[in-house]
Amino acid sequence: MIISMNEYKVKFYQDDKENLPVLNYIEKSTKKEKAKIFKYIEFLKENDGYLDEPYSRHIKGKIRELRVDFNKNKHRIFYFTFIKRTIVLLHAFLKKTPIKEIRKAEKNYKNVKDKPKIYE
Repeated sequence: MIISMNEYKVKFYQDDKENLPVLNYIEKSTKKEKAKIFKYIEFLKENDGYLDEPYSRHIKGKIRELRVDFNKNKHRIFYFTFIKRTIVLLHAFLKKTPIKEIRKAEKNYKNVKDKPKIYE
């Protein structure tokens, strides 16, 4: 058995009021959906922040999308890999990927870059 000494960690985006919108989104899901979402996040972590389609896809710049489909619900979580092997979950929503959701993730990405100490 090989154990990685440099395991990736997952952090949730924190807004200026110290809310964790992605975690709040996940917590509002059903028990089964929540379990599947956390399973995919763990899978992302185990694969060093990168998964191929259909699990993940590139959105823009360093922002990628984790895709968790559960029946008719299509959960999307925008994320990127950050310093010190950290995956930051930026924004979560249901359904397809409208431009306003990408802009929201870009805004959160900029906030993370402006305050990197929170995610170390």
